[in-house]
Amino acid sequence: MFEDLSLYNTPTNRRLKAEFGLFFLAAPIVIAVLLPPTMMFQALFAFTGLGLGLLHFTPGFQWAELWHGWRNWTWRELALFAVLMLALCTGLIYVLRPEAAFFLLRQRPELLAVIWLAYPLVSALPQELLFRPLFFRRYAAILPEGPRADLLNAAIFSFAHLMYWSWVVALMTFAGGLLFSWAYRRRGSFVYAMLLHAVAGNILFAVGMGVYFYSGNVVRPF
Repeated sequence: MFEDLSLYNTPTNRRLKAEFGLFFLAAPIVIAVLLPPTMMFQALFAFTGLGLGLLHFTPGFQWAELWHGWRNWTWRELALFAVLMLALCTGLIYVLRPEAAFFLLRQRPELLAVIWLAYPLVSALPQELLFRPLFFRRYAAILPEGPRADLLNAAIFSFAHLMYWSWVVALMTFAGGLLFSWAYRRRGSFVYAMLLHAVAGNILFAVGMGVYFYSGNVVRPF
């Protein structure tokens, strides 16, 4: 009648819980609270390197599995998402920061081109590796079941962006986390999750929402 909770409290699971807490909770707090914004990206690179190492040594994980279901999506879906993302971000930037609307496109198109080329590989890809395969594969034994796992994933993804101290970033990354988790788990496609993330990020910077993701604009509430 009652679930045997001892199954979730084995030594291995306790170790995974401690590791999960250190990596996904303690590390973002340290980066956001203790490190100066000028060191943010060095810390993120170290965080990413550690996460990739953990993923590599996850029992049963093979890098080749990232290609599983790589075509479980359509160009029509991706285009529709891009249009909706463009409309949403355009509306938000004109409401929240109209002076930043399409700033890079108007003033620094060459920088925007560099961002568009670099963001998918330098940012979207490593983030998706850490918050989808690492999260769901390495810590599967301690995660809740069904939709609760997706909600936890989105919350953790949003919390990882605490360093920006912005409710706008928190809400956008939570919504993005839900979408990327859906693509990875429901569609079974890491590639689709990464594509959605890359398109979202590139549109975000083109519209001007990148102002919220710039370390030079970080203002801590203390």
